[in-house]
Amino acid sequence: MSGHSKWANIKRKKAVVDAQRGQAFSKLAREITVAARQGGGNPDANYRLKAALAKAKEYNLPQDNIERAIQRGTGIGGEGAIEEIVYEGYGPGGAAILLDCISENRNRTVGEVRHLLSRHGGRLGEAGSVVWQFDTKAVVRLSADPDQVMDALLAAGAEDLEEDGDELVVVGPPEALQPLSETLTSLGAAVISAGLERVPRVEVDLSADDQASLLVLLERLEELDDVQAVWTNAKLGAET
Repeated sequence: MSGHSKWANIKRKKAVVDAQRGQAFSKLAREITVAARQGGGNPDANYRLKAALAKAKEYNLPQDNIERAIQRGTGIGGEGAIEEIVYEGYGPGGAAILLDCISENRNRTVGEVRHLLSRHGGRLGEAGSVVWQFDTKAVVRLSADPDQVMDALLAAGAEDLEEDGDELVVVGPPEALQPLSETLTSLGAAVISAGLERVPRVEVDLSADDQASLLVLLERLEELDDVQAVWTNAKLGAET
């Protein structure tokens, strides 16, 4: 997961900057809306909503925005409907790209995605052309001594633990996200991030030039308002 972890770290650092500029608020609100629509407005019974609320508070999303987003998801708000969309494509060097989007206007979103892919040496793929190369996994990043938490995490459903610099990356099936997070909370571990991620089944090697071009493309895609998350199967080199 080394390349995947590098892109995850880049995204996390960029999200902090975006939040400081206020650019992340709309994405956070949309995630809350979709989570509330799928599982209801009670975070105690809806772990996706609970995770979305935790992230929203981390980035200081105003409480009024949070309440409006929940109301919209539960059908109380009168705004237009939004939908989750997955787009699949290819970047420089043939790297697979998967985009999780939340949009009020499907035509606008696909137009923006197609334009960026074409502009940066990629192309939009057909439905099913890329998604099979990824597994959806619960991924928790934390700062802890693996020897002190390993047994508890394995009991909570962890499939793999990997040290990534100063972080411990814990991977499990999607349904393990809540028990893993609750286990770490009970242990007092310092959780850096927790959520569902698209983990590539096999990472592919790219040339240095293609890696550089791909990173530019991924960051541009992340900047689109309707794009919630971008994933790739490219093996990215160590951060400098």
